[in-house]
Amino acid sequence: MTTQTLPRPWKIRDRTFNWGSRTYLMGILNVTPDSFSDGGQFNSVEAALAQARHLAKTGTDILDIGGQSTRPGAEEIALADELNRVVPVIQAIRADSDEVVRTVPISVDTTRFEVARAAVRAGADIVNDISAGTFDKAMLSTVADLGVPIILMHMRGTPATMMQHTHYDDLIGDISEFLQHQINDAIAVGVNPSMIAVDPGIGFAKTYPQNLELLRRLRDFHSLGCPLLVGPSRKRFIGWILDQPDPQQRVWGTAAACCAAIAGGADILRVHDGPEMHDVLQVADAVWRSAADQGR
Repeated sequence: MTTQTLPRPWKIRDRTFNWGSRTYLMGILNVTPDSFSDGGQFNSVEAALAQARHLAKTGTDILDIGGQSTRPGAEEIALADELNRVVPVIQAIRADSDEVVRTVPISVDTTRFEVARAAVRAGADIVNDISAGTFDKAMLSTVADLGVPIILMHMRGTPATMMQHTHYDDLIGDISEFLQHQINDAIAVGVNPSMIAVDPGIGFAKTYPQNLELLRRLRDFHSLGCPLLVGPSRKRFIGWILDQPDPQQRVWGTAAACCAAIAGGADILRVHDGPEMHDVLQVADAVWRSAADQGR
């Protein structure tokens, strides 16, 4: 197996993310009324803070806070609504009395530069953009000015239309080409190359078989030279395999998908079920990340 050069570590607050040494856990905190799996569960500051505490105290490395649902068919909300959902939650986490909670790295899941800027000023550390900077042309330059890492994800269309755009001439090649283009665009406006991660976008403009193909071929994306995030949690392709329409009953299927992602060299797993997947990744890391060959 050809050995890829490991991406440079990220240093965020008091933590260092040494890519290749282990898999890191990103816990999903949707402060929305309409997300596909947990909509309405955490759409108050009090409920969101309680979930943030739960995730931070049970092994989650990054909290990913989003105020705009990106489920298939989701419509865009007003900018003011997204800001009002996200910023108070970040402020509450940063003001928490527990140091573990107060200092946990936070990513903001947004496609708008105004939300990214306000979130970072409130205490967020990373920008997670499902459009890879294509929805808002000011996003990449804003991230460069803020000096924070960005996660660039592949998708086509919008959440409302993406499942109409699932034809690919070359699935892996087309996704890699898009991500490389957005990496180049980010670097061109001043984003530090070592502060870019990529996400192939499982479930976003992908059919069920295409999602499985992505999981089988994750190592192909290491050629981009960036940390690799994978987000299979509770998604529809798992429900399709299991004949399980309830996303909250897809925990075991998610665990299997996470194991596949770790075997493929994923650096970050984005999940809903933090404590359960923390156990999964610890065992999977012990299997696939030995001292001699740390996953790449």
